[in-house]
Amino acid sequence: MRILLPLLLLLSIPLTAQQKAITLEDIWATYTFSPDGVSGFNFLQDGTSYAALENNQVVTYDITTGEQTGTILADFDGKIDDYAFSADEQKLLLSTGSEQLFRRSSQSFYSVYDTETGTLTPVYPDKKHRLATLDPTGERVAFVVDNNVYIKSLTDGTLTQVTEDGEANAFINGATDWVYEEEFGFSKALYWSPDGQRLAYLKFDERAVPEFTYTDFHNELYPDYVTFKYPKVGAENSTVSLHSYDLGSGETTDLLTVNESADQEWHYLPRVQWTQDANALTAQRMNRHQNKLELLLFDVEAGTQRTLLEEENQYYIDVHDNLTFLDEGFVWTSEQDGFNQLYMYDMQGGNPQRLTSQRFDVTDFYGVHDGQVFFQAAGRDPMEREVYVKSLRGRDLPRPVAAEPGYNSAEFSGTYDYFVLSHSTINSPETVTVMDAAGSQVRRIVDNAKLAQTVSDYGYQPAEFFTFTTEEGTELNGYMIKPAGMVTSEQHPLLMHVYGGPGSQQVLDNWRGQNMAWFQYLAQQGFVVAVVDNRGTGARGEEMKKQTYLTLGKQETEDQISAAKYLGGLDYIDADRIGIFGWSYGGFMALNAILHGNDVFAAAISVAPVTNWKWYDSIYTERYMRTYAENKAGYDENSPVNFADKLKGNLLLVHGMGDDNVHFQHTAEMANALIMNNKQFDTYFYPNRNHGIYGGPTRLHLYTKMTNFLLASIGPGAATK
Repeated sequence: MRILLPLLLLLSIPLTAQQKAITLEDIWATYTFSPDGVSGFNFLQDGTSYAALENNQVVTYDITTGEQTGTILADFDGKIDDYAFSADEQKLLLSTGSEQLFRRSSQSFYSVYDTETGTLTPVYPDKKHRLATLDPTGERVAFVVDNNVYIKSLTDGTLTQVTEDGEANAFINGATDWVYEEEFGFSKALYWSPDGQRLAYLKFDERAVPEFTYTDFHNELYPDYVTFKYPKVGAENSTVSLHSYDLGSGETTDLLTVNESADQEWHYLPRVQWTQDANALTAQRMNRHQNKLELLLFDVEAGTQRTLLEEENQYYIDVHDNLTFLDEGFVWTSEQDGFNQLYMYDMQGGNPQRLTSQRFDVTDFYGVHDGQVFFQAAGRDPMEREVYVKSLRGRDLPRPVAAEPGYNSAEFSGTYDYFVLSHSTINSPETVTVMDAAGSQVRRIVDNAKLAQTVSDYGYQPAEFFTFTTEEGTELNGYMIKPAGMVTSEQHPLLMHVYGGPGSQQVLDNWRGQNMAWFQYLAQQGFVVAVVDNRGTGARGEEMKKQTYLTLGKQETEDQISAAKYLGGLDYIDADRIGIFGWSYGGFMALNAILHGNDVFAAAISVAPVTNWKWYDSIYTERYMRTYAENKAGYDENSPVNFADKLKGNLLLVHGMGDDNVHFQHTAEMANALIMNNKQFDTYFYPNRNHGIYGGPTRLHLYTKMTNFLLASIGPGAATK
């Protein structure tokens, strides 16, 4: 076992009269511990300036001096929610009145501001619309309304309706269905060709997808019922097709369809992307198990198709956005050699050149410029991140350009002469700094010095990293927060926080946000707080991440129980007062922990949990578990709803009744199982709240309940189990 010393940027000293006690209102009402950032940051093409959204204005700054150099848009009538530049930066696409739909989707009123003429053109003033996208020439904007694709000319105002069959819960054009949005991570399915003469788009036929309904209570005589298409495990998914609309001829070409029939191998189209050639479009297709992938190349002018790349994995393949086309080929990331690495392919589909060959995971890809590739990786330690550069053709080792201890991420200018570095540690808030190409500091944009002083004033205690080895033999990483001035001969209650899902990480040396503030509050109440990343989590290679395949919950729960036993054996932890808290996948884990570890955990808080994987969506669950029909034991033996009889400790179940992601069904079925086994538990439900359970004082209300539950069940002075 090795112990890592904490980064002592925050002094571990007892709470004194000069230091303030943290309140839940500080965390969830006044947001005292929220860091500063840069709103609406966009590098401009000259590489030496950037734009930002400030006070409802789009203003420009010199990147090196920080001096304001101009105002692109002022005195806008309305609140600007977001903006985007055209390729030549002569036009601004503005969104106002944005209304959230699902996690990554919204509808708004869009307008286009011409910086040369000063004119403002509404895109579609009749009603809110979605996904407005300027073409590369800045002369047209494509968008979706009522599930149909439209194109508006900004030169003469002509409106062209590209599709006509859009219908709610039936056909979607230019946007994705719910499960693609949630699990493949995108909602916009509109793709302009590089010359702006073609618009590719996806069509979703979701007529065969089963529907789910939840109730919306709004102080009326009868509630509303929200019904949408949601494919659960083994259910029908959408039939998805790829099309290309030619602006010159007005004709649409059908390129590819997946999931047309039950016997078709190819089931998903998770990514579409143009190459640098205006006639060459690519699409990635996958089988339903998501362990086979093909990258297809379409010549839309000639009407031909060929395969650029094929991958197959014994577990599953993660979809990513790291595909970058160059003149001579393309860059791609893959776990085919055990770690996520960079590869260079030619356009003929030959053997790839491996650009990185280290035993670490590339965790982000920033781009290619002047024969060099820029990326982020967990190069030194899975709990840290560095920014690297490497040549495309040479055998040189990756060179770090930002590698301060902690977490480094970058955004590069178009010329790659400068980049904006975001850096933090678990004990120091994020700073945002302008760096030159060599990695030298130019100036600081955000220092969060005020927040650093605030957390010091409130007596934040340093998080200490540690590692331990489980009974099974796996070394796991964790961090711990102790009460100020803790006497190691006195025992304290322990709260463990868990997420634990595939590829995730909680034990990272970066600023941890609002939950960290709550953990610090609990430390002031006498708790020790600990977080451990179990098997299945990320940045430690494919085998560490994918060994939970087909048994989601088994190895993760074993590891959390092992961690609780290890921590409970420390002199200053009361082994009879150990609780665990998790949300979503973490809620699933918290339930499994208190049921299968009922001799270890005295309390659990499970928020928005999956309680049986067969009730969750098709894409996520089948990626890791296959279908219920194929893997009945894997589902049944690791779903907490089947083990309600094991409950011994104190349990708090929480769920939003308007959760479109993990449905309230999960908690309702769990509650019923507990009732049928005559097990007492606490429950809190939140009408109309989605998976995030927020809005107004909702988070304060929830964290007040969770705090009181912990104090009453395992807190100092509470009766032990």
